[in-house]
Amino acid sequence: MLGRLTAQALVARGDAVRVLQRRPSGIAGVEEVLGSVTDRAAVAAAVAGVDAVVHLAAKVSITGPEAEYVDVNVGGTGNVVDACRAAGVRRLVHVSSPSVAHGGSALVGVGAGTADPAGARGPYARTKAAAELLALAADSPELAVVAIRPHVVLGPGDTQLVERIADRARAGRLPLIDDGTALVDLTYVDNAVDALLAALDRADAAHGQALVVTNGEPRTVAEWFAAICEAAGVPGPRLRVPSGVAKVAGGVIERAWELLKLPDEPTMTRFLAEQLSTAHWFDQRRTREVLRWAPRVPIDEGLQRLAAGFGR
Repeated sequence: MLGRLTAQALVARGDAVRVLQRRPSGIAGVEEVLGSVTDRAAVAAAVAGVDAVVHLAAKVSITGPEAEYVDVNVGGTGNVVDACRAAGVRRLVHVSSPSVAHGGSALVGVGAGTADPAGARGPYARTKAAAELLALAADSPELAVVAIRPHVVLGPGDTQLVERIADRARAGRLPLIDDGTALVDLTYVDNAVDALLAALDRADAAHGQALVVTNGEPRTVAEWFAAICEAAGVPGPRLRVPSGVAKVAGGVIERAWELLKLPDEPTMTRFLAEQLSTAHWFDQRRTREVLRWAPRVPIDEGLQRLAAGFGR
């Protein structure tokens, strides 16, 4: 979702855009290179002759073999950095995640913080932390590198957050941890796209930094779940689980999923229990100052657009 809309926004403003992904994108006006970031030759072909790169590719999930995350998130980022250097690319925007600096405790009105692979929770966060450090280490007078951390991006067509919440709510398997009282920032997708374009344009001023991007309108998990379920036309969550129980159960379920090699994703993991029971909202002043950016779509308008995407 975020990659597609970013490519479309770049085309719309007149940039010549080339995309690299494993399947045809179907985006009008772009040049396509098919392949994976794990393939050094494909990455080299994709960045040849370009001025700037936005690196969004990652393995995103809440469970699974860590080696797969390392291969895509860390190895893939290394391939992108190496290809940028070899091709003389001038600007690289690396899309990261606030989870890279989350050690399990609440994040209340904080800035970006330093990515911490050792303290980050779960294979996704650990490998994204390592990838961010790798990307920022490449920042130089020849290659300006900016890391942007959009927090929980949602919008029409989203399969990472909205579809999962709607599917679980429809099946009666969407729990509220500790009554959903944790305060969390989300980001409407159009605002995240604007921030990525701003990072491209402001790379000379923003380089070497990691910046968190959100709508800056924190609400409780219960409010977010209710709003997304309403937009999707499904019943809201009925289950209530204490956080301590959810974390223990999540660890057991996650381990069973791995041992039995079950398909799809487990209904709960320890990482997911922590995310749903701890506050995550951020100080956006530095981001807005450096990028000269501010969200243009308020979250209530974004939720209306989400509902329209469901035909409501």
